[in-house]
Amino acid sequence: MPIINQASSAAVVIDDVKCIAEKGCRVCVDVCPLDILAIDETRQKAYMKYDECWYCMPCEVDCPTNAVKVNIPYLLR
Repeated sequence: MPIINQASSAAVVIDDVKCIAEKGCRVCVDVCPLDILAIDETRQKAYMKYDECWYCMPCEVDCPTNAVKVNIPYLLR
């Protein structure tokens, strides 16, 4: 499986340093109603697998380490 790089301009950005998916955390994946987040099994970090975000925010709000950032587009603010 290739290494997954995530653009900082993506709708959902995960801070790999803060992400604790390697410890079993799946909060962001579990709360996403669109199932766009996943755990990269190689790196053991969360990432955005599809760019279909509704900007609903539970992934950012519920993350226990504040590793998730939802970049809400200017026109939706």
